[in-house]
Amino acid sequence: MHNLKIDKIFKKLSNDISQPKTELKYKNPYTFLVSVILSAQSTDKSVNLATFDLFRKVKTPEAMINLGEKKLKSHIKTIGLFNNKSKNIISLSKILVDKYNSKIPSAFNQLISLPGVGNKTASVFQNEILNIPRVAVDTHVYRVSNRIGLVKTNNPDDTQSKLESIIPKKWLKSAHHLLILHGRKTCKAIKPKCDNCSLIKLCEYKSKKINYENK
Repeated sequence: MHNLKIDKIFKKLSNDISQPKTELKYKNPYTFLVSVILSAQSTDKSVNLATFDLFRKVKTPEAMINLGEKKLKSHIKTIGLFNNKSKNIISLSKILVDKYNSKIPSAFNQLISLPGVGNKTASVFQNEILNIPRVAVDTHVYRVSNRIGLVKTNNPDDTQSKLESIIPKKWLKSAHHLLILHGRKTCKAIKPKCDNCSLIKLCEYKSKKINYENK
């Protein structure tokens, strides 16, 4: 896909989505990182409901350690994989206190070394908190970018590197959110709303009749 077409895609998306930003509710960088960890295989809405009371009590790694794994589980038990996520968040908090003076490291390699923090979580953190343009790839970004023809990739890591290399610089900071929100509201996995999509003339989905419903 040539640069002019890519630019048109993101221009249309930015016109459709006036505020391309995270829907996660947080108090500071630490609570944002916790929220992103919790959001894996869960909706932002369910995470916000679970953290509403949690973040009244906990805003720092020390407070999370003092809360303890058992009480943390009681706050997030409605979220998928809450047992494993609770364990990772407590372990992460201890590492932040012991190794990083309770601060979250900014380097990508240091971030992904933390329990529960993979490429996607680290990229989301860098993009949102550190203002480093990254295109974190979740199921929506992967599906939408392949479906409309921005990329032809087989896994999230390849998708991220490809998108970051082809998306014009002016759209890189917002691209992650634009693609996610477009996937949630219009380009759904099952029964995408093609008739109401502003990208219909730029999209390869219908013309090639590719079935991406399971992606």
